[in-house]
Amino acid sequence: QLQLVESGGGLVQPGGSLRLSCAASGFTLDYYAIGWFRQAPGKEREGISCISRSGGSTNYADSVKGRFTISRENAKKMVYLQMNSLKPEDTAIYYCAAVRALFRGCVLDQYDYWGQGTQVTVSS
Repeated sequence: QLQLVESGGGLVQPGGSLRLSCAASGFTLDYYAIGWFRQAPGKEREGISCISRSGGSTNYADSVKGRFTISRENAKKMVYLQMNSLKPEDTAIYYCAAVRALFRGCVLDQYDYWGQGTQVTVSS
């Protein structure tokens, strides 16, 4: 059974860093593009960073560009999101998602499999 499990969320002060992890099981990660999405209270879920199945292509939402970095280790079945210079507006539940494709960008409805999410709170 295909499963994605996020971890690494927590409470951090503004300007701090977190690294989120997405562990894949039940499928061969190499065949799947992966996206990180987030949903803040009262807002729609949005795509923030996505990576092709090889890792050769990435994209970022303007709101996180230059602060967040997505990466993957297919052999370990892991995808990461390094988040630096965090701001209060980054507070949200963060989800990873997968689609069996070379690359789909960060279009939410293109992704078929979703994790349960991990909470990130940026506050002093």
